[in-house]
Amino acid sequence: MELNKLYYFHIAAKHQNLTKAAEELYISQPALTKTIKTLEGELEMQLFYKKGKHIYLTDFGRYLKTETDKMFSIWNNVKSEMKKIKNENNNSIRLNVLAATSIVTDAVLEFKKQNKEAIFHIIQNEEVNCDISVTTNSVNFMNLPEFKRKVIFEEKIYLAAPKSAEYENITEISLEEVRDKGFVNLSGSRLFRVVCDKFCESVGFKPNIIFESDSPATVKNIIKTGAGIGFWPEFSWSEFPVNDINLIPIRTPVCQRELIIGLHANAFTSNIVEEFYAFLLDFIRQHTEKK
Repeated sequence: MELNKLYYFHIAAKHQNLTKAAEELYISQPALTKTIKTLEGELEMQLFYKKGKHIYLTDFGRYLKTETDKMFSIWNNVKSEMKKIKNENNNSIRLNVLAATSIVTDAVLEFKKQNKEAIFHIIQNEEVNCDISVTTNSVNFMNLPEFKRKVIFEEKIYLAAPKSAEYENITEISLEEVRDKGFVNLSGSRLFRVVCDKFCESVGFKPNIIFESDSPATVKNIIKTGAGIGFWPEFSWSEFPVNDINLIPIRTPVCQRELIIGLHANAFTSNIVEEFYAFLLDFIRQHTEKK
């Protein structure tokens, strides 16, 4: 029994009028009549009977209508859900942000203004399937999906100090000179903290952390209050320069990192993923050019 025969019956039973049913199905009335007769022959039972100019369902027809109503209701829901899933897949961007949270967030918000249909799934995991990842050279890339393309930005790291007489006229500094100062930094689980701790360790000290947070925004605000000194990336925190703190170039050690924007080689990459990848690269380039 072919599904289209049941569907033709379903529409005919809904209208109980062959002319209207044929119009909905975009077929001729004789073709519809022939299909129903074929279905009745396969079932070996009459589904409709004619009385005057009208057709009516037999007991068999009423039973089959009840069942086809259920069947095609489920099918319509399936089609609707599949269309919804397709739409979500076509507009979804799985973004793995392991570094440069602030500038990536700004890029996402700006992209959404122009592409309201975009659906972002933002995650932070070194071992996850994703479309685009924002990482640094301290990440173990063996745990990430293979890159289809990647672009590397070099980013300087500055010392962020209060607007005070102690730091006012300093044009560059060595980390050894601030080994006894209190540092405000991201928590130890964040990659930027790991990078900055290594800078300090390379000149022989472990930073005295007087405040730490998982939130870059919180760390930035605490540094601005002058409660302590900290490290400030050149562009990935968006704000640069900053009016209410001194951003001092670090002479020794060389404090910089690579920011890697990678597009992963997935089996299916939607157009909107490609569009956001190009947008993100351009967004970061614009910020680097302002420095």
